[in-house]
Amino acid sequence: MAAPTILVADDDGAIRTVVSQALGRVGYEVRAAGNAATLWRWVSDGDGDLVITDVVMPDENGLDLVPRIRSIRPDLRIIVMSAQNTLLTAVKATERGAFEYLPKPFDINKLVDVVRRGLETPRSTEEKTDAEAEDALPLIGRSPAMQEIYRTLARLMGTDLTVIINGESGTGKELVARALHDYGKRKDEPFVAINMAAIPRELIESELFGHEKGAFTGAHSRKSGRFEQAEGGTLFLDEIGDMPPEAQTRLLRVLQEGEYTTVGGRTQIKADARIVAATHHDLKRLIRQGLFREDLYFRLNVVPIRLPPLRKRTEDIPELVRSFLAKAAAEGLPWKIIDNAAMDSLKDYSWPGNVRELENLIQRLAALYSQEVITVEDIKAELADASPENAEDEEKGLSQTVENRLSAYFSAHADGLPVAGLYQRVLKEVERPLITLTLQATKGNQIRAAEVLGLNRNTLRKKIRELNIPILRGAK
Repeated sequence: MAAPTILVADDDGAIRTVVSQALGRVGYEVRAAGNAATLWRWVSDGDGDLVITDVVMPDENGLDLVPRIRSIRPDLRIIVMSAQNTLLTAVKATERGAFEYLPKPFDINKLVDVVRRGLETPRSTEEKTDAEAEDALPLIGRSPAMQEIYRTLARLMGTDLTVIINGESGTGKELVARALHDYGKRKDEPFVAINMAAIPRELIESELFGHEKGAFTGAHSRKSGRFEQAEGGTLFLDEIGDMPPEAQTRLLRVLQEGEYTTVGGRTQIKADARIVAATHHDLKRLIRQGLFREDLYFRLNVVPIRLPPLRKRTEDIPELVRSFLAKAAAEGLPWKIIDNAAMDSLKDYSWPGNVRELENLIQRLAALYSQEVITVEDIKAELADASPENAEDEEKGLSQTVENRLSAYFSAHADGLPVAGLYQRVLKEVERPLITLTLQATKGNQIRAAEVLGLNRNTLRKKIRELNIPILRGAK
C-alpha cells in the first residue's frame, strides 16, 4: 500500500524544507510548492491525501483557497498554518472547513500528530458556514498561551457545549464568553450576563429564573429571569463559585432536565440557552469544603478553559497597550506613545489586576498626562500609586465590596423591602467564609482558630454548627 501523499504550500522555503523532512521521516510522501496556484493544480488533478497550506502566499490567501478545495474534494483534509496569530484567523480557518489551525512558529511533532489525525479521523458530513467576522477582535495576544485559547474557541464556535472559564480576576473571562457567542451559531440571539457575586444571595434564584406576582414580599408583579431573557442565545454565569446552595440545586435541574419554573410558579418552562460559566475560585476546593455541588461541577465542566494571568504572557503587553491606546483615542482622549523603557517596565510588573489593571492604567495615562511620550518614570509613579500600601487600604476594599452588595440589594427592593432579618443575613454571609478560611489556615485546629478570631472556643463550635461549616478530618 502506497504511503499517503501530503501537499504543502508555503512561500517560505525554510518551512517547506523542515515540514517535508519531518513528514518524510515518518513515512509520508511530500510534495511542496511556494504558491497557491501549484497547490490548486495538484488538488484539481486529484493528487494528495492531505493539504497543509499557509495563509499569506504571493498569489492567493490560503483561507480563500480552503472552501475552493472543499467544493471539489470535500473529503480532503486541510491544515492551515499562519503567522497571523489572532482569534479571527483561527475562527476563519475553522469556519471555512479547515481540519486544524496551527499558529507559527509551531512544534514540528505537533504538526506530525495533526497530520496523522487528519488522515485517520473520519470526516463529519456537517458543512461549516463561511460567515465573515470582520468586527474588532475581542481577544488580543499572540503568546503561545493565547494561541491555545484561540484554537479551543475555534473548535467550540459551532457547538452548544457548556463551557466553564477559570482565571484570575481581570483576565478577560467575559470577553471569552462573548467571543463564544458573537462568533457562534447563536450570535443573532441575546447574550445575557449575570454576576453571582454582585447579587444578594436570596435574590439569585429570582434573578435567574424570574418570579410570579406575590411570590415573596415585594414581588408586586411578574418578573422575567435571565434564562427567559437569554432565550435562544447565551447565558453567562459569572463568578459561579459564589452561587448559594439553593440556586445551585435549581441550576443543576435545568442542566439535567432542560426546564425550570419561576419562583412561585408551577408551569415548567423549556430552557433554550447555551450556558457559559466563569469563576476565579478553585471549584474543586469549594467542593471539598461543602460549598459547591460536585454534580453541578461536572455538569458545568464539559469544556474547561483556563485563562492565563497577564504575568504569564507578558509578550502580549505591547499589543494590548497599542489596542488600549487606540481605544482611548477613539473615545476622544489624546494619543500617547509609550517609550521603550516604559514598555519594558510594564513587562516587568506583576499585574495582580491582570489585563483590566493594564487597561485602567493606559486610560489614566491618556486622560491625565499632558505630554505625548510616556516615560518609565511616569509608569513607575503610576504603578506605585496604584499599589495598596497598608492593611487599612485592604480593609477599605472589603468595606467597599460589602457596600456594593448592599447597594445592589436595596436597589433590587426599591418597590418595598422584605421583612426584618437583613442584619443577621449579612453577618452570616461574612461569618461563614471568615470562619471557614481561618479553619483552613489553622489546618482545622479549632483552639488556634478561636485565638486568631478572638472567640471563645465554645462560641466557635456553636458557629460551626449553626453555619454548617465542614470540619477537616483529623481536626481538633
